[in-house]
Amino acid sequence: MADSEALSSLAGDPVAVEALLQAVFGIVVDEAIQKGTSASQKVCEWKEPEELKQLLDLELRGQGESQEQILERCRAVIRYSVKTGHPRFFNQLFSGLDPHALAGRIITESLNTSQYTYEIAPVFVLMEEEVLRKLRALVGWSSGDGIFCPGGSISNMYAVNLARYQRYPDCKQRGLRTLPPLALFTSKECHYSIQKGAAFLGLGTDSVRVVKADERGRMVPEDLERQISLAEAEGAVPFLVSATSGTTVLGAFDPLEAIADVCQRHGLWLHVDAAWGGSVLLSQTHRHLLDGIQRADSVAWNPHKLLAAGLQCSALLLQDTSNLLKRCHGSQASYLFQQDKFYDVELDTGDKVVQCGRRVDCLKLWLMWKAQGSQGLERRIDQAFALAGYLVEEMKTREGFELVMEPEFVNVCFWFVPPSLRGKQDSPDYHKRLSKVAPVLKERMVKAGSMMIGYQPHGTRGNFFRVVVANPALTCADIDFLLNELERLGQDL
Repeated sequence: MADSEALSSLAGDPVAVEALLQAVFGIVVDEAIQKGTSASQKVCEWKEPEELKQLLDLELRGQGESQEQILERCRAVIRYSVKTGHPRFFNQLFSGLDPHALAGRIITESLNTSQYTYEIAPVFVLMEEEVLRKLRALVGWSSGDGIFCPGGSISNMYAVNLARYQRYPDCKQRGLRTLPPLALFTSKECHYSIQKGAAFLGLGTDSVRVVKADERGRMVPEDLERQISLAEAEGAVPFLVSATSGTTVLGAFDPLEAIADVCQRHGLWLHVDAAWGGSVLLSQTHRHLLDGIQRADSVAWNPHKLLAAGLQCSALLLQDTSNLLKRCHGSQASYLFQQDKFYDVELDTGDKVVQCGRRVDCLKLWLMWKAQGSQGLERRIDQAFALAGYLVEEMKTREGFELVMEPEFVNVCFWFVPPSLRGKQDSPDYHKRLSKVAPVLKERMVKAGSMMIGYQPHGTRGNFFRVVVANPALTCADIDFLLNELERLGQDL
């Protein structure tokens, strides 16, 4: 028989609950927001794994701890984490901390609801519908469908699944045995989720036909045409092309108009992975980079990246108005999606997705948009482009900085050439030695906590840095610091 007394918990003491949460919020404001976004503080306080395990005391024990100990745990978690809102965190395609978006995230976490039915998420079902409508309008569609997904990779996988289902609806019931060999096409610069999606969906990675990219990383439409013909000659059935607007490394934008022409000629679904570059649609100055996107069948767009809406915020947008999402993914669970409810059951959007439980991702974007307005968000995009241009021009005035190429987006790719290699470009081991510079400098900057920049090899190019200029709080002073710090860290190399 159950004990008549409630289990020991703060939940029975509202005063203690409030005290705990007020204390935690105080720590968050102090450590994550104030210090975590201050250029005078470290981006991270680096510790080796074994030392960090000891500092955090990760072991879970039978006895609970005091509130004082728990608060110290909270402070330590923030202290030893990477501060992605820091103005000198250039490492990923997301950065910055928008206060209104954060407020939205706090509210959704506090309400702890699942966005699958109007019954338990009435505000958020209506809000998601409006936010998706606004995003579709920026793409250039007056109607359509969409859903927020747990990241751009899943958005891309959904697009592949929808394109397959549209062509072969029997595969939902009868599986892969109903399908001929299929072929989908994407550029060599595409996101790795296209390959992962093909494997996950049972198409196999061999079904992904890799199209050539030009010297700037943009898909070559002529080679796309050639690859389609080759696939058909080999007995495969082409069904989808995934173009990219804002590639991960070089920040390239595929020529969408020309690609759409190819898709139209061959009757192929056109998906645009604009997870990174989609937010450029808010800028009247730069949206030409996505000319032709209105001709796509589906678009993936991550406002958690360039708009700094906070992880995660990833939309899949569809031009389709035939309820394709629900027809493809729905299973009509009778305990959740009853058809005799007292409201319009079309508002129960949970059957559009593979998930059951689905977190609320629209509020942070909606609240930020309400606060900033479209004009404020446009200024944010234009400022990022301007600062990327400033970084490029400053590099050109300094010895030791060599651009991989002139960027068309806010990915600035370059080599830092240390003093020992300057003027040695003709040496037979120059490129081998240069490729070792970025890893050394990355280790030095991370251990110093001064900044964080990603690096990678790319094709025949050895390791180079990729600075992502996206944080809304960035200033020219932060760009100057970046350059000065690389010179300081690499002066003895």
